[in-house]
Amino acid sequence: MTSQPRRRFLQHAGLTAGASLLAGLPAWAAETFPSRPLALVVPYPAGGASDTSARIFGESISRSVKQQVVVENYGGGTGLIGANKVLSAAADGYTFFHGSINEVFLAPLLNPAARYRPQDFSLAAPITDGLIVLMVRSGLAADTFDKFLDLAKQNKARPMTYATVGVDSMYHLMGDALGAKIGAPFLHVPYKGGAPALQGLAGGEVDFAILPYQTSFDAMASQGRLRILTCFSKTVPAPLKHIPLISQSRQVPDFEYAISGGYFVKRGTPEDRVAVLRKAIGDALATPEIRAKLEAEGRTVASPIDSQAQANKTFELYMSRVTQLIQGVGRKTNA
Repeated sequence: MTSQPRRRFLQHAGLTAGASLLAGLPAWAAETFPSRPLALVVPYPAGGASDTSARIFGESISRSVKQQVVVENYGGGTGLIGANKVLSAAADGYTFFHGSINEVFLAPLLNPAARYRPQDFSLAAPITDGLIVLMVRSGLAADTFDKFLDLAKQNKARPMTYATVGVDSMYHLMGDALGAKIGAPFLHVPYKGGAPALQGLAGGEVDFAILPYQTSFDAMASQGRLRILTCFSKTVPAPLKHIPLISQSRQVPDFEYAISGGYFVKRGTPEDRVAVLRKAIGDALATPEIRAKLEAEGRTVASPIDSQAQANKTFELYMSRVTQLIQGVGRKTNA
């Protein structure tokens, strides 16, 4: 074999061997991430608190990673449908989850229909703690939270009905716990998300609702369609000083709750890709305009984190809070 054909043969052999090695690697191994649009899964219909927050973050993350972030809404099953959508996708970082304690922790621990565990998710970064409020329909004869509790205790034979985003959500457990605490049963009416639950309340289908706060609640209150009686926090972001605090209640001043949320990926997603998402999320959290938008929506905004170790620590904190909540209402888990 002459030198020139020999060189061609060796070059061809080298290319063939290289192609064989690459063929044995995952499709994304040699890919710059992200090289195409990302899917941001929201486990509730459009128009709710989660959807509003996700769209605020989605725009910023898109700018940071220089790829489109497409918000995808999957309502129903108290977030199970959305959670399963993420877990059925490849663990490649292109699908991530606008999740909270509800879908990632409570649902798999309490709902037999859930076919996943909290540990099937990995936290990329915490984002906010959301304000939870109790609102009543316009025709209910109670203009303060304590008057509402008194009214509930006076009508035990006909339990008040209340709306939440779904069965075994944090808001459902809170309603059960509140009823037990004051000695008055409540009848839970689950909806497919915050937006339909709000419409149910405004339409008089239920007596009250326990939901994460949105600025749209104030507009509906000013129109006389509902009344916000309390938030289950002892402090609120500055734009929301008009909302009564649970500490002002003479009956249950320590009935304090918030809904923690973050961005999750399917466990097994490459760490370098999670780091890209974490950096983009951190960019959003550090932007004053975005923080102001989130605070106006009743969110206490988390500080950016820069390591998986910090994310794992927060994941365990969420698990601890959920365990305490479940134990507090006397529920049994699927574990």
